[in-house]
Amino acid sequence: MRRWMTDTGIVVVAGAVTVYRIAVAAVEAGDRAPDGWAYALGLAMALVLLARRRWPAATLATAGALFLAYHVSRYPGGAPAAPLWVALYSVAVAPRRRAGLLVAAIFILLDLQGRMLVESVGPLDATLDSSTVVFVAALLLGEAVRGRRIRLELLSAERDRAAERRVTEERIRIARELHDVTAHTLAVVGVQAGVAAEVLEDDPVQARAALDVVRQASREAMAELRAAVGVLRDGRRDPDPGGPHDEPGEFSPAPPAPALDRLPALAAATGAVLRCDGERRPLPRAVEASAYRIVQEAVANAVRHADADRIEVRLGYRPDGLTLSVRDNGRGAPGPPGNGLRGMTERAVGLGGWLRAGPAHGGGFHVEGWLPG
Repeated sequence: MRRWMTDTGIVVVAGAVTVYRIAVAAVEAGDRAPDGWAYALGLAMALVLLARRRWPAATLATAGALFLAYHVSRYPGGAPAAPLWVALYSVAVAPRRRAGLLVAAIFILLDLQGRMLVESVGPLDATLDSSTVVFVAALLLGEAVRGRRIRLELLSAERDRAAERRVTEERIRIARELHDVTAHTLAVVGVQAGVAAEVLEDDPVQARAALDVVRQASREAMAELRAAVGVLRDGRRDPDPGGPHDEPGEFSPAPPAPALDRLPALAAATGAVLRCDGERRPLPRAVEASAYRIVQEAVANAVRHADADRIEVRLGYRPDGLTLSVRDNGRGAPGPPGNGLRGMTERAVGLGGWLRAGPAHGGGFHVEGWLPG
């Protein structure tokens, strides 16, 4: 509707300008005074502009033919040229414009030829400049607007691609978090459930402690899974069912990103041995979170897949960053690298570090890496 109103307004303005120019045109010797036919030709040129969006080349050809008919009839000057300016602009700005540009070139050449015959001058005579320059300027204006539209479309498409990349990266990040959380929780549950089963009759207190670890690990995993699923569902954090809520729709803060201070609890829950080299110091949150997730996944793999009875985790605080090492005495990886190992590598590389994983000398499996910090 808005486009139709715009096109109608252009036709009305072009028609009004054309009628005015015909009415005030100077009648020279040998010219016919404007009559009803002259005005009809000018108005017809304006009316054909209604088709300029769908058929720009045909619109220009029709308007050009009417313009030439006006001149052949010996009416004064180029009075009805306003619709031609719009038609030339429309040809230049159109998405498909090869035919339109060809029609424009033919029209400008015919116009030059006709005025050269009437004025008895050469093609470079200054008397021909005014009309030709305006016709070419209309084409150039359309070209400039078309180029701007293309640039805006390219920028918009690039923004859309960037948004899609961000969404994809966020989904991958969330999938990696879900994988790490579930793998770690299953590893803890498996270890502590085995401990509880072994000592249930002989040491009920220790069995109860192991079950408490299982309960705590399950609660932490549920909180992290709930936050991740909330982002996937509607981009917002899920309310904490276990927390107080005074108002409907109130949301609890997202669980804090895991840091290296949680490693002792992880080691205790899975039976791993944790060692630290160098002087401990605070590291960037992204580095600490990635380091924790890498160790968490490596330990979970050792517990779940390698049947290891000894897991050693070693952190090395260096001036340029943090070294990581997780080594077990299990049977090693049973097949090609899975999502867990790929996720660990992506975390390290994403921060500018590196990570290697493979069979260890003397048996078992070894994960080692470095994160800048």
